[in-house]
Amino acid sequence: MKLAAAGLWAVASTMLLVSHAQADIKVGIVVSATGPGSALGQPQMKTIAALPTEIGGEKVVYIALDDESDPTKGTQNARRLVIQDGVDVLIGSSLTPVTMPMIDVAMEAKTPIISLAAATSIVKPIDDRRRWAFKVVPNDDLMAAAILKHIAKSGIKTLGYIGVSDGYGEGYYSEVSRLAPTLGLTVTTHEVYARADTSVTGQALKVIATNPEAVFIASAGTPAVLPQEALRARGYAGKIFQTHGVATEDFIKLGGANVEGAVFSGEAFTIADDLASDDPFRRARDEFVAAYERANGTKPNMFAAHLWDAMTLIKRAAPNALKTAKPGTPEFRTALRDELERGKDVYLNNGLSTMSPENHNGYDARSAFLIKVEGGKFRLAR
Repeated sequence: MKLAAAGLWAVASTMLLVSHAQADIKVGIVVSATGPGSALGQPQMKTIAALPTEIGGEKVVYIALDDESDPTKGTQNARRLVIQDGVDVLIGSSLTPVTMPMIDVAMEAKTPIISLAAATSIVKPIDDRRRWAFKVVPNDDLMAAAILKHIAKSGIKTLGYIGVSDGYGEGYYSEVSRLAPTLGLTVTTHEVYARADTSVTGQALKVIATNPEAVFIASAGTPAVLPQEALRARGYAGKIFQTHGVATEDFIKLGGANVEGAVFSGEAFTIADDLASDDPFRRARDEFVAAYERANGTKPNMFAAHLWDAMTLIKRAAPNALKTAKPGTPEFRTALRDELERGKDVYLNNGLSTMSPENHNGYDARSAFLIKVEGGKFRLAR
């Protein structure tokens, strides 16, 4: 148990609570700290100890819940946070399938939600349902375009596909299948597996049977290791491409030699050490890492940075919202939502963010970096 500036943290197996006063800005956080998404949610839960405890002269308190990687649990948590706890903003979830029903809760409660998941469908198309939804992870269409252009430029013509059988994998497949023909690429397979699966041998063999020059894997965290291991174990020697969801040291530790050489398009955080010391992306990374290490005594990963970035956006939006209304009111929640849309050229660990009423993700091609697993490390691919 730790003492934080905002109050005393009471730690339970599924939540962290902070004591609060009526005028405090209340932030409800829902992450996948257990279950198949725990590789994402656990570092995000640890990030809470590094978050700001005051914004614009008001104390900030956090109520954090574990959704257990389950959409039903995530929805229950979101309803509890907006109804029982009266939060001013929701953050979460770590996973796309858990986030999607939470958006409905945010819309009904007219409470802004900032997702930590990746699928483009979280924020597109902007409609009444998504008007309250934002996200800090770059859209999969942006990252897919960057890596597919790289694949095409390398001379590859045929591409096998294996992805997780949820919103993340299917979102990527939608973009890959749409963009590939425009770049002269033929997708030879569409194989899927569940994040909790322990074998993808059958899928790997089906991909290999189509003899693709390269294989694209759409997964996140440690589950992304499984298909790459299966392909290498069955003798596949072609290039393998992954997504930004693999940007964690656990991916390299678990995959070892099998993931060496994997290439993906990802965020600046992952390769910040390869950038100039005065690069604004590197400065954003260094600020976050210093705060996280002070709070936890260990280094953070990219998934932890998602939560930090969400609070960075809130920290920039809240002072102007406070000029309109007090926390805990519908007027404040609406003003906060409006201010999130006005953020411009904000350097985050995830990219350069410029939100608008038409764009609740806010990134462009400047936010996508080509990254390669080289010598057991993530390096900027040059």
